[in-house]
Amino acid sequence: MSEVKQKDQAYVAGTYKRFPVEIVSGKGSLVYDENGKRYIDMGSGIGVTAFGIADDEWVAAVTAQLGKVQHMSNLYYTQPCARLAELLCTRTGMKKVFFCNSGAEANECAIKVARKYAAAKGEGRHTIVTLRNSFHGRTLTTLAATGQDHYHELFQPLTPGFRHIEAGNIEELKAAVSAPDTAALLIECVQGEGGVIALEPAYAQEAARLCREHDVLLMVDEVQTGNGRTGSLYAYMQLGITPDVVSTAKGIGGGLPLGAALLSEKVENVLSFGDHGSTFGGNPVACAGAISIIERLDDAFLAAVREKSDYVRKALSGAPGIEGVTGMGLMVGIKTKAPAADIVRACIERGVLCLTAKDKVRLLPALNIPQDVLAEAIDTIKTVCRELAGE
Repeated sequence: MSEVKQKDQAYVAGTYKRFPVEIVSGKGSLVYDENGKRYIDMGSGIGVTAFGIADDEWVAAVTAQLGKVQHMSNLYYTQPCARLAELLCTRTGMKKVFFCNSGAEANECAIKVARKYAAAKGEGRHTIVTLRNSFHGRTLTTLAATGQDHYHELFQPLTPGFRHIEAGNIEELKAAVSAPDTAALLIECVQGEGGVIALEPAYAQEAARLCREHDVLLMVDEVQTGNGRTGSLYAYMQLGITPDVVSTAKGIGGGLPLGAALLSEKVENVLSFGDHGSTFGGNPVACAGAISIIERLDDAFLAAVREKSDYVRKALSGAPGIEGVTGMGLMVGIKTKAPAADIVRACIERGVLCLTAKDKVRLLPALNIPQDVLAEAIDTIKTVCRELAGE
């Protein structure tokens, strides 16, 4: 066992079941372990390194800002924070942005906005409706929002005020949104941790209509689906809906901790002085990196993401050992005949790093992964799926 692995096991809290791989360097979609073995990274840090490892433009932007000022409190203005907020608002039509450090924090902000917005209309309107099988974070409140019981078991009592409904069930949706205590509906356009399951557009559109009818906030969790991952800037743009609040993180920072809650005109002034805050939110270095990400997500680039998505789906669909392919854009779930965990371990042995989501193999490659590298990875995954299924 290497010295790094020994120290990690001795001193790092045991909250992660790590694979026996120590990554020491990389470039783009290729990473290398301590022995020089090459791997194709099909997980991108769980959808974080949107332009891959050590991307030149991202490194230059981050390094330049490090040489100016690495942090100032939010008592002062900084150019990267203001510029990133401008980019996000002009690209989405949202009006204001609250910056934080993670997806869970972005969802915490969204929940606070919903609670304060609803409280102004009278007592008792505080319940946030979410979908079963959803995932919204690991704080006590975002765990309560998460619609998966196994995440709740060890941490009772959770924050009250959440109701979970079945995705796709219109009658249950109508009853939940029209309930007198409902403040907001929080959804994922693709349930990532829940198995890479995309919402039906008709369901999302009916949810948006009901929220407007009952003056309930529609909030979309774009932590994993956002920032180009699904082939549009944000996944909701492909479903024909306009949210009141959008939460995002992961890929926006390109590898640095950054989250954001985007607020529409309806709620842009709900949070006022002292209502919320974050010591590191809007950090100038993280924002400089994010600017280099968002500015490159133009129409031509997003079209290329969709083309790669089409290639992956066509290559995997119907292949031996594969029962189905789900997801949107470069957020791909593969239902395999052999156990997903076995597939992932075998792929690691052959130099491809994949993820799991429930009973599926999950792929979240860098958005700019070269076509030849992508093809090599997909061929390896297909081979492993076929061999482990005995076909």
